[in-house]
Amino acid sequence: MGLSGNHEFIDAHAHLNLLGWVSSALSGCFYALHPTVAAKRRAWVHFTIYNAGLVLMLPSLYLVQAGHAWAEPLLQIGSSLTWAGVILFAILVVTAPSLGKVGVGK
Repeated sequence: MGLSGNHEFIDAHAHLNLLGWVSSALSGCFYALHPTVAAKRRAWVHFTIYNAGLVLMLPSLYLVQAGHAWAEPLLQIGSSLTWAGVILFAILVVTAPSLGKVGVGK
């Protein structure tokens, strides 16, 4: 985008960076600091739903921005799955103190 000056797909690029890298890294850090939470089935459910949503949402967002209207339902499904993953992660974070002590520096 920088060299070409074409910023047509800036939304897809921003979502890829923020959801695909930053949010995934933050959840990974949280699970590393809370191994008791990471060992729970709910953590695996969060990981699976969130990443399934990203795999569906990000290419669909690119296709919608490229003018392919047929990809909009896929984008909606992927966005809903990703949002569900974010909500599950928020629940895990809020309930983390009741699940056990922090794994680092016990």
